[in-house]
Amino acid sequence: MFKTMKECTDFIFTLKAVDHKRAPLVLMREVLALLNNPQDRLRAIHLAGSNGKGSTVNALREMLQHAGYKVGAFTSPHLERVNERMTINGIQISDEQFLHYMNKIAEIIETHYEGDFPSFFEVVTLIMFQHFADQEVDIALIETGLGGRLDATNVITPLISIITTISLEHTAFLGDTLAKVAFEKAGIIKENIPVVVGVKSEDVLTVIEEIANERHASCLVLGKDFTVEIIEQGTNIQHFNYRKANVEMVAVPLKMAGPHQINNASLAITAILKLRDNGAVDISDESIRQALAKAQWAGRFDQLPGNIILDGAHNSEGTAALIQTLKTVYPNRNYRFIYAVLSDKDHAKSIALMDSIATSIAFTQIELPNAMPADQLAALSTNTNKMYNANWREMVQTMLHQRNHEDVIVITGSLYFIAEIRQWLQGEQR
Repeated sequence: MFKTMKECTDFIFTLKAVDHKRAPLVLMREVLALLNNPQDRLRAIHLAGSNGKGSTVNALREMLQHAGYKVGAFTSPHLERVNERMTINGIQISDEQFLHYMNKIAEIIETHYEGDFPSFFEVVTLIMFQHFADQEVDIALIETGLGGRLDATNVITPLISIITTISLEHTAFLGDTLAKVAFEKAGIIKENIPVVVGVKSEDVLTVIEEIANERHASCLVLGKDFTVEIIEQGTNIQHFNYRKANVEMVAVPLKMAGPHQINNASLAITAILKLRDNGAVDISDESIRQALAKAQWAGRFDQLPGNIILDGAHNSEGTAALIQTLKTVYPNRNYRFIYAVLSDKDHAKSIALMDSIATSIAFTQIELPNAMPADQLAALSTNTNKMYNANWREMVQTMLHQRNHEDVIVITGSLYFIAEIRQWLQGEQR
């Protein structure tokens, strides 16, 4: 029996998927059955993809909340506390609720599985399903954690699925080609359930469309079935046009910066319009517009005082989007990067992209077992003004001390790094 949140989180953070050799999803389904299958009481939108899941969830949440719906959102990773991963209308699950559901799971694991707990992500997914079902959310927005086909969340039959983008990541688990990664992500596509797709590569699209056809799922693809056109990008808001068949929305305002966020917003709009056509939701075009004008997502081109940008660009696709946004919002400035990541991504490509525009680039690392060492990251860089320091606090302090008014400090990489930095900067500013 867990009595405090610290005791609970200290324990669940030790639970690693690699420690368990069970067949995927078997334990999830067994435990959910013992919990009376809370996932079957949810009307859900299921999201997979390498980048953009969180931003798309955020856009969906704002639209649905604006229309009066009670919206559960399950996202990862968290920036400061695990409670952030499951919110209802933006309000995090309370410590008391989290402990209540965790103790129900613990009792089942002790009784039926001799105390052999599943992974951290499976545990929090089990907590989320119970919480959203008990609170009777109108719509649950559920992000996959890793992949899709074998992901702990892939026990639901959603109203609609969304696949945002595909890039090489978690290759040890998902495969070493884009086609293999696409196959895993497309595992969330269900029989007769529509899917909205933001992927642009034809080779990758072929994999997804084949699976959608096999499962008789209508497939709506960005650039084919719906299109967007950027009108203007300001520092605080951008505008775009959206078109899909007989629907046209002109000069849609979007608070989140960058062309990639327009793509994410278009996926959310398309999903909502499809659900509206099916009678699953009642939401006006005006609600969509007003919601997007205020939707924002922590850690995604977060603009802090003093020209500091925080962005969880954890792979090359995210880095490319970050650079495009930087050039648009802060043209002709000195870009000084600080970069720290985990060791399971294609870092060489991301670093090469940063090298191409960086006035300087500093490499550091976070205090996690799978953090990429700062010196190894630096070895991948060809920038003539590069440096590294394993102590990220020292590195950030040095960079902030040395900057001038022409500099934009861009702190990027793993979202775990962004989380640490955000907390630290808030403490420093206080």
